[in-house]
Amino acid sequence: MAEESDLERTEPASARRLERAREEGQVPRSREVGAFLILIVAAAAFWFIGPWMVQRMAAVFRRGLAFDHGLTREPQLVLVRLADLSADALLSVAPLFVALLVAALLSPFFVGSWNFSAKALQPDLSRLDPLKGLSRLVSWSGLAELVKAVAKALLVGGVAVGVLWSERGDLLAMFAQSGQLGLVSAGHLLSFSFLAIVSAMLLIVAIDVPFQLWQYHDKLKMSRQEVKQESKELEGNPEIKGRIRQLQREAARKRMMAAVPAADVIVTNPTHYAVALAYSSGMRAPKVLAKGMGEVALKIRQVGAENGIPMIEAAPLARALHRHVELDREIPAGLYAAVAEVLAYVYQLTAWRQTGGSQPLPPQTIAVPADLLPEALNG
Repeated sequence: MAEESDLERTEPASARRLERAREEGQVPRSREVGAFLILIVAAAAFWFIGPWMVQRMAAVFRRGLAFDHGLTREPQLVLVRLADLSADALLSVAPLFVALLVAALLSPFFVGSWNFSAKALQPDLSRLDPLKGLSRLVSWSGLAELVKAVAKALLVGGVAVGVLWSERGDLLAMFAQSGQLGLVSAGHLLSFSFLAIVSAMLLIVAIDVPFQLWQYHDKLKMSRQEVKQESKELEGNPEIKGRIRQLQREAARKRMMAAVPAADVIVTNPTHYAVALAYSSGMRAPKVLAKGMGEVALKIRQVGAENGIPMIEAAPLARALHRHVELDREIPAGLYAAVAEVLAYVYQLTAWRQTGGSQPLPPQTIAVPADLLPEALNG
């Protein structure tokens, strides 16, 4: 039973799964959004610039039907005039075409946005399989498309009948109007009816968009086994990752040991901790060059001894520095006084080695604020 549950697609699609689907050209799409946007833009264009387009086209027709005696004497001018009339006709409908083009380009943004995939252009012979095509027709998706088509037909047809019935008075009145006035009235009536009918499709869009999004994400659901497999692929082999981390730690340790000879002093525990400090006139505060516990601390002391770095035993200060300061970082303000005592002794020791005299004594007790002691934090 556990194996069966692992194979059931119950988990939502991961970000990687969605990205792969997008690369293959699978994005949520709603044809109803595109159709509605194109039709509503067309209806709005007819409503606002329809009279202007009709006037322009009427002028083109008048020019085209006008008889020109000059054309009988120079037949080659017929093509020139035809080209002029065609250009005027195209300019008359150009605003409508531009509006429809913009609507067609913007429609994908309302659901799945633009997506170009080379994989989607590759030929797929499985799409020619009649059995798969039949299975798509009898699937839940095919049934949903059928229900949507019937609902759309009923809705649009019902709205069309309602609009024509409500405008029946104006429709009958057009028969008593003059030809030019009747054409204007018919144009307004058609524009209004078209806009009302297309607006009714908004209900179809409001239902179709959530359904398409749900269907898209439901199709991309993953089983628990697929989630585990993807997690392994993303995270990589644990053994390889462990080996990489080990190599990174070794490289960092080598860089740290290479910085020990530049230290001014090494503060020890004496055996469990070791912290190498450096300070120069360009620094705001002393900086930790190396730190470690156990074998790493022993190695720091060995490198320090080989390079003649002074060592001071100060257990609380060593533990505080190891706990609170990262590599290549300055010490916190709370440890300024304690580290200043250590560095003062180091400077005295350096001066004694150069000039002689009385050998300075290392500080016996170095005070560290209680709140910076590791045992205080652990407690």
